[in-house]
Formats: sequence, C-alpha cells, structure tokens
Amino acid sequence: MVAWSEYKSHAKERGALALELYAAISTPAMAPEDVKTNLPDHLAYQAKLERSGQLAFAGPMSDETGEHMQGMGLIIYRAEGLEAARALAEGDPMHSSGARSFVLRRWMINEGSISVNVALSAAKSTLS
Repeated sequence: MVAWSEYKSHAKERGALALELYAAISTPAMAPEDVKTNLPDHLAYQAKLERSGQLAFAGPMSDETGEHMQGMGLIIYRAEGLEAARALAEGDPMHSSGARSFVLRRWMINEGSISVNVALSAAKSTLS
C-alpha cells in the first residue's frame, strides 16, 4: 500500500491538482425523528462552516438505483489536516447528538472542472 503523502507528491509531480479535501460520509444512527429534530441545528452549523470557508460541499445521496432517498449524506470539508476535519465533523450537531455517525476520509482532487456563471444585472448565479 502506498503512503498518502507519497501518492500526493507523485500526483503533483505529474501535474495533477492534488488538492486535498476531507469527505465525511454521514449515515443515520438513530430514528428518523432524531435526525429531523437535529436538522435545524445541523443546517445552521453547515451555514456557519460555509461562511467561514470550511465547507466545500454537502448534501444527501440517493440509494444505488438513484431513485430513492436513503438518508446517507456527503460532506466535504476544507481543513488543515485530517484531525481538523474530524473536529469539524464531530462538531456537527447531527454527529455530536448521535443522530448520525460518520466515516471520514482524505480526498484528493486531481482532475475535473467547475463552471460558474454570474449574471450581474439579474443578480443571479449558476453553478455547473
């Protein structure tokens, strides 16, 4: 198995972006009512992290068919390291209350694209 730091170094050497973020896969650990009870505090926490630049992306995931909501979510953090990302995930009211649990992984972004369109006079933006 290759060490993460070694792989990241090789990725940079070959010209990849090698942007390191942190992915938390969040799953329900209690009843749906417990998850719903914690939702307002969870969303407020996510908004705070977004404003501070620590939240890159977050949202629910479907089941394998793509047709149903199964309660799993994906949260992508910007952090100084794995332990800092873990602290962000543990600070989420969904996780700290025990309503949801999470598995945290480093995520290296090497390729891809993102497009942003800002219509100034319409005060509208789209992300694709």
